[in-house]
Amino acid sequence: MNIVPIINKVLWDWVLLFLLCGTGICFTIRLRFVQIRRFGAGMKHMFASFSLNGRKAGKDGMNAFQALSTAVAAQVGTGNIAGAATAIVSGGPGAIFWMWVSAFFGMATIYAEAVLAQKTKTIGADGAVTGGPVYYIRKAFSGTLGKVLAVFFSIAIILALGFMGNMVQSNSIGEAFHNAFGLRADLVSIVVAVLAVVVFLGGVKRLAWATEKIVPVMALLYVVGSLVVIFMNVENLPETFRQIFVGAFAPQAVMGGALGVTVQQAMRYGVARGLFSNEAGMGSTPHAHAIAKVEKPEDQGVLAMMGVFIDTFIVVTMTALVIVSTGSLSSGQTGAALTQLAFSTSFGSMGSAFIAICLLFFAFSTILGWYFFGEVNVRALFGPRAVKVYALIVAIFVAAGSLFSVDVVWALSDLFNGLMVIPNLLGLLALSGTVALTCKKSK
Repeated sequence: MNIVPIINKVLWDWVLLFLLCGTGICFTIRLRFVQIRRFGAGMKHMFASFSLNGRKAGKDGMNAFQALSTAVAAQVGTGNIAGAATAIVSGGPGAIFWMWVSAFFGMATIYAEAVLAQKTKTIGADGAVTGGPVYYIRKAFSGTLGKVLAVFFSIAIILALGFMGNMVQSNSIGEAFHNAFGLRADLVSIVVAVLAVVVFLGGVKRLAWATEKIVPVMALLYVVGSLVVIFMNVENLPETFRQIFVGAFAPQAVMGGALGVTVQQAMRYGVARGLFSNEAGMGSTPHAHAIAKVEKPEDQGVLAMMGVFIDTFIVVTMTALVIVSTGSLSSGQTGAALTQLAFSTSFGSMGSAFIAICLLFFAFSTILGWYFFGEVNVRALFGPRAVKVYALIVAIFVAAGSLFSVDVVWALSDLFNGLMVIPNLLGLLALSGTVALTCKKSK
């Protein structure tokens, strides 16, 4: 832990801050603001394919809504509840503004990810459809460079999501249930691990069945609960938005100079937690979008943008408005505990229980999605025989999540998230012409 913070500071304070936003700006301009032009098409595709009991997933992939649900299952997790809270504590309310900015440009990035995932997906010897950054990275860079970058990405995503990232999820569930019900966090993590293994061993079919049911219900439940709290504190909304917008450019005016929060910190935590939340540019969600059965790649591209919109502009915004409008930021709490406190100001003791239950659904669905993303890369590196071993290791990490402090878990997750971003963005930028041509043909 003496080394990890130093690496994270270089990665997140400088390298990824500019690389992520720069890539999003690049695609936004090259695709002529696709996130605005094709937003209506994305909404149309989302509601047209909506189902709580869709076609069963098979070797030939998922339907479009199941793919979106799997992607959103990974996106909407602890980043929306605990991550948003830590961003506000570390970067001030202004961090939320930078979350919005990165998400806006990230919608163009994730469009590119989904389009390329569709264009480079493959059918294995067993007839199973698979795809993701590994495949478009190899297409972007031929020879040894492509192989090295692809292997580096695969190793990073297995560590970042399958192992370290899923520790974040179970850590947050354990903490929330301990705060709400007094249960031992380590025992809660073990139960979550057992439930996760049951789904893991069912393959893509069971994963699609679970996510298409969990995601819509959990998102609606959380948004409704958040709106109730916001309306109970509606008189504080003008001040809440003032703190978000002023805090983005003058944090000291909101947080106080003594706390030492700077614009750079607001941007750093906004972008870092925004990425952890919506995953645009990270290279995770393309694994789900690759196996969607759609008429043309652009269809899944516009649908992928809806995942970022739901995650950041709806769910994360709800969390931010609740925390700031209730005045909970001054409590000294952080992570899921801060969000629980904010809801408790309006719901009483039920607030903590409400967040614990929401976090269980959010984080559990993310564990499922992240397991699947890692599995695709395990197959690519080691073959299908390694999948069961991988499932067991993931379960061990999930069970062990509550044994570590939240700071350690978040720091390790930030590190490996940052490392997997670099080869993914290089691949995206190298194939930006292909994405632009696809977008141009789909008017």
